[in-house]
Amino acid sequence: MAAVLRAERVWVETFTGLRMTQFSGLLKVVRERGGNGTLRGRPWSLPLGERVLMVAVYYRTNLTMRQLGPLFGVSSSTVCRVIQRLGPLLALEPVSRPSDAPERMWIVDGTLIPVRDRGVGASSRNYRFSANVQVIVDAETRLVVAAARPVPGNTADARAWRDSALAEHCRGVTVLGDGAYISTGLVVPHRKRPGRVLLKGEEEDNAAHRKVRARVEHVFSRMKNYKILRDCRQRGDGLHHAVQAVARMHNLALAA
Repeated sequence: MAAVLRAERVWVETFTGLRMTQFSGLLKVVRERGGNGTLRGRPWSLPLGERVLMVAVYYRTNLTMRQLGPLFGVSSSTVCRVIQRLGPLLALEPVSRPSDAPERMWIVDGTLIPVRDRGVGASSRNYRFSANVQVIVDAETRLVVAAARPVPGNTADARAWRDSALAEHCRGVTVLGDGAYISTGLVVPHRKRPGRVLLKGEEEDNAAHRKVRARVEHVFSRMKNYKILRDCRQRGDGLHHAVQAVARMHNLALAA
């Protein structure tokens, strides 16, 4: 029994990036959200824990469904059904306004995620068909607060921010953005104007701003350890579900 538990622990930690306690928390969320369904009709060939593991491995490794099937002893069509069923249940909790909002600082930025779905992506500055996803990160904890639905990759960050519903959840919170978010109400760096150099105080403000805002780039780097965000083959809402699930797993790995 001990050998089995060790093997299970190695499998989870190696292929999901989560420790067993963190994976147990993920499994609990899926179960509470009805991951087992009504238990009526044809039963699943795998228990819930293995199905959640399958989804986590898929997002972490971006293996094809034909590759995942033999690993779990099921068909590729079963893998597809499991991902379609459980993927949305791994989503990040809806963001809520913190009680200490005036003392908090959040950071927002957009990241480009290559996609295959031409209905979601567009040719963008990384020379690939990509989607732009706006993500809010807590500057102190580096936890993902919220992520917007993806928009075509050629959409400017300012427009993507305005079109998302994220601004409504940031009332009373100081939110930092880079120079692409001018005139959006966010805290952005001082801008150089023709024939005018920045004052010393403005340069110092910009340096402090860059130092804090770099944390969101660190978060993107950690999130993209989940290979699904480097080349998403999902269509429709698949990318949105993947981003939400990866954000939850990132928070679990960071908070514990």
